[in-house]
Amino acid sequence: MPQVYVSLGSNIEPEANLCACLAVLQQTFGNLRCSTIYQSAAVGFAGEAFLNAVVSFYTELPSTELKVWLKELEAQQGRTQSHQKFSARTLDLDLLLYADLIQPAQKLPHPDILNYRFVLQPLAELAPEYLHPILGKSLASLAAKLGQANEPVVLTAVALNCAKQWQISA
Repeated sequence: MPQVYVSLGSNIEPEANLCACLAVLQQTFGNLRCSTIYQSAAVGFAGEAFLNAVVSFYTELPSTELKVWLKELEAQQGRTQSHQKFSARTLDLDLLLYADLIQPAQKLPHPDILNYRFVLQPLAELAPEYLHPILGKSLASLAAKLGQANEPVVLTAVALNCAKQWQISA
């Protein structure tokens, strides 16, 4: 059964939306592992700060079906699909990694891994030694490199009681 990594983000009632999302993921997929929850400023638009995390679980769903399922969960939690890449959202779920699958048309591995610290840092917490399927470099080394790059995003750890049971640092 493939192990997957999914990023979670919200800046509209973020605590409630992330907690509800984690509960549904646990109920559907069973054992979750969750990174630290981070708060960061909105990127690409003026808006409320986001809460971001990455979760890992195993699934029998094929990658295409899992992506559809994640979009349905976003909709169930009140996300309206806008054509704006950068906007406020109740819940944003992105499939980052599906085992070692390389499918550019499906955005696997997801390009945001290499572009945003709020995606890569929590992913690297969960799987520091995991090798990026295309680059062959560990997520920890990629996170260290991105941390030294020009991205000025500040990540602040936030404690959410609903996530503690799944967090690796708990």
